[in-house]
Amino acid sequence: MRLPVIAIPATATAQLAIGVTLAAAGAVAFSGKAIIVKLAYRHGVDAVTLLMLRMLFALPFFVLLAWWSSRPRNGVAPARLSRGDVWGVLGLGFSGYYLASYLDFAGLAYISASLERLILYLNPTLVLLLGCVLYRRSISRPQAVGMAVSYSGVLLVFGQEAHLAGSDAALGALLVFLSAVSYACYLFYSGELVQRLGSLRLVGLATSVACVLCIGQFLLLRPVDSLWVLAPEVIGLSMLNAVVCTVVPVLMVMLAIERIGASLAAQVGMLGPLSTVAMGIVLLGEPMNRWVLAGTVLVLAGVFVCSRDRLFPKP
Repeated sequence: MRLPVIAIPATATAQLAIGVTLAAAGAVAFSGKAIIVKLAYRHGVDAVTLLMLRMLFALPFFVLLAWWSSRPRNGVAPARLSRGDVWGVLGLGFSGYYLASYLDFAGLAYISASLERLILYLNPTLVLLLGCVLYRRSISRPQAVGMAVSYSGVLLVFGQEAHLAGSDAALGALLVFLSAVSYACYLFYSGELVQRLGSLRLVGLATSVACVLCIGQFLLLRPVDSLWVLAPEVIGLSMLNAVVCTVVPVLMVMLAIERIGASLAAQVGMLGPLSTVAMGIVLLGEPMNRWVLAGTVLVLAGVFVCSRDRLFPKP
């Protein structure tokens, strides 16, 4: 008995191919952030200055995104920001993009880019835990198993790194984990505002808030004159970080979700940790051994099990 052949329209196939390509390119571009930060640290710059430069160069793009997504469409003006919306945008900008970014940059001074990306990739498990703790939402047995597998993978890579770097690895891992928690809070509480404002508008507004906070932090903690002694490589890397690893992947992932949906886009996003490991080996000379490989596989497998029914975007 021959099975019926279902013809897929060429336009649908093209949209699928474009969506997968955008999601893959966005995941790889996102993962390059850690590599660029590690390269910049070799020129003696600190986390406060490096984060400010990234946000300074990204700010015009995010302001433009916020303006563009707030325009009337088909003669219908978007919902006006209420006082609650303003406070929500401020809180999400602080938690999801300012605090999470600062803790991430600070942690990268102590640990490898590979371990950093694996810790950040735990975001879906942290969102599940927040729902369990704050709203007593149940965690299924497969999700619990997936969480155990993913955290064991991180611990495996961390143990290998702690053997080489000592207590610095523990500090770096803690800072990056707190970054993941901060971004998980953003994901957890952003749902209502996304429905009301739209994802692009919320991202544009929240990231603009974070950019201003990062610039203000630098002005409070560092003399402006310190910028004139920075190595030219730091400026170039920061511009690359702002555009290629921040603004462009945000747009790529959003366009991918429109074409293939959040679930498939998130599954394609699993290329992110793998590309970080690969770039870390090639560009930073980070070690690649069976422990790193095994830990990466465990994290990806565990997060996939946790997220197959409910997937969330990455930091």
